[in-house]
Amino acid sequence: MPSWLVSLVAHLAVLLGLALISRSAHQTDRIELQFRQSDDPVADELVEFSIASVAPLDALETSIEEDQVDIEALDSFALIEISDEIFSAVPKLDADLFDPTVSSTSSVAKPENMFEGRRGAMKQKLLRRYGGDQATEDAVSAGLVWLKRQQLRNGSWSLHGPYANGARGENQTSATAMAMLAFMGAGSTHRGGPYQKELLRAARWLVAKQDRQGFLAGSEMGHERMYSQAQATIALCELYAMTGDSWIRPYAQSACDFAVASQSPQGGWRYQPRMDSDTSVTGWFVMGLKSGDAGGLEVDPYIWPKIERYFDSVSQGYTGGYSYMPNLAASPAMTAEGVLCHQYLGRPRTMPGMAQSLDTLVQNHPVKANEADVYYWYYATQALHHYGGPLWNQWNEEMKATLPARQEKRGREHGSWSPTGDAWGGYAGRLYTTCLSIYCLEVYYRHLPLYDHAEVD
Repeated sequence: MPSWLVSLVAHLAVLLGLALISRSAHQTDRIELQFRQSDDPVADELVEFSIASVAPLDALETSIEEDQVDIEALDSFALIEISDEIFSAVPKLDADLFDPTVSSTSSVAKPENMFEGRRGAMKQKLLRRYGGDQATEDAVSAGLVWLKRQQLRNGSWSLHGPYANGARGENQTSATAMAMLAFMGAGSTHRGGPYQKELLRAARWLVAKQDRQGFLAGSEMGHERMYSQAQATIALCELYAMTGDSWIRPYAQSACDFAVASQSPQGGWRYQPRMDSDTSVTGWFVMGLKSGDAGGLEVDPYIWPKIERYFDSVSQGYTGGYSYMPNLAASPAMTAEGVLCHQYLGRPRTMPGMAQSLDTLVQNHPVKANEADVYYWYYATQALHHYGGPLWNQWNEEMKATLPARQEKRGREHGSWSPTGDAWGGYAGRLYTTCLSIYCLEVYYRHLPLYDHAEVD
């Protein structure tokens, strides 16, 4: 070999070695080698060479642009036109603004394997143990079939339609994330299950929206943005936790990083990053970060004590109840959401106020068909399932009778839940009421219980 070629090979080996050594074991960045045409005379020995092209992955071979939805085909409902100004208004975050000095007063629950009950024999065991039956499973199956029919050609879902009784405003980020969570709750992922193709298309659409800060909801409007961001974070984190798929990890990790960086000084989240907190938005972010934590993503541990501090500020303590914001009156929905978040933050089942809060919900605010509120039912069902015991049994008997009875049994919307009469249905629309109703009926196996129910029973 000529001396110049020996030198070239040696230098390339050294550069590659340094690059590999400098990489952190926890980084997911790529190593890129750049080649360019040299100005030096070309040696005869290297005049001709070729690099074989690599076949694209089957899962990603079609570009997002090729699947864009035809807006003219959806003229049965109005789509909000997003201006360039909205995209330029994505909030900029300073990751160095965290307060690392707050210490936790209790151990934080790390919900490892929280999604393991969604498939196979474990799913059937949990379904029987916690009171599900063929009627609840039939309702879930019909709801998922309806959701499948509503997916748009670009892989997303819409809150407007093309079904009846759509939402007042559009929010495709939330619609897509909520639909994904319904399919995943029953055990499907983009790598397996009866809704594998739908989830793959949805995941591709969702990650294409993410910017360099991890923000996924730049196309949404006003106060809905942070709700959408939190829901999309849950969807990506669950998908990664259920599959361990390496191409999902950087998107899920980036969403978790955004959540950590956008936490407000009060300890929670609201409509703008680092500005304020309310129980409603905070609950969605807690579930997103807990899902990421369960999947092995990196979540800054200093956020948990600050979240605890926020929920303590909206809790009524021994008397039970949680409020939307500090110094406001408690409400059933916020109480259910607050209890659930405190459960995930590691508070014991004997925590002061937990039994009182849940008992008040079951006795004074039970599931009633003529007083529908699927947002409240969604959080109360989860909190009571984790708590277990007679309170759960009483709640479940009413819930699993009422929800299937409210489901559409015929016609074009068969399998969905009408938003008519629901507390937020008129605003959020049919897809919203359908997804949250499905979550309630998947509760038996959707998340493993946080407490040891053998002792409770």
